[in-house]
Amino acid sequence: CEFDLPSYHFWLHRESVRRGADLSAWFAPLLPIRDASSIVLKLLREGGKPVKHVARQGAFSQMLGGKMSQMVRIRLPLDSQFLPEISANRYALNVRFSTFGAEPRPRSSEADVEFELTFCNL
Repeated sequence: CEFDLPSYHFWLHRESVRRGADLSAWFAPLLPIRDASSIVLKLLREGGKPVKHVARQGAFSQMLGGKMSQMVRIRLPLDSQFLPEISANRYALNVRFSTFGAEPRPRSSEADVEFELTFCNL
């Protein structure tokens, strides 16, 4: 690192208080964008009505029939062991739930999964 990026190496070896101050100074111009994005996302998330569904054997499909949305939101219980994988186009929404185990890759769930689905719009 010290050979390829000497200035980064120098910065990494400065005291942590100074590095923290540098990071704060670098991120400060981005804070208004973060705040504005947070407001827009909050309004968008609140702009829909959640509907309860069950993914039979970990799979759920819904035809959209021309229904347009700016964001799809899936809510699971906090203690859920499932990870949703979403695929959508203008005609259909597909959700497949996976689980993690000892294998390095997620495995498709064979259990029924209860979840809430919200189509969000401003």
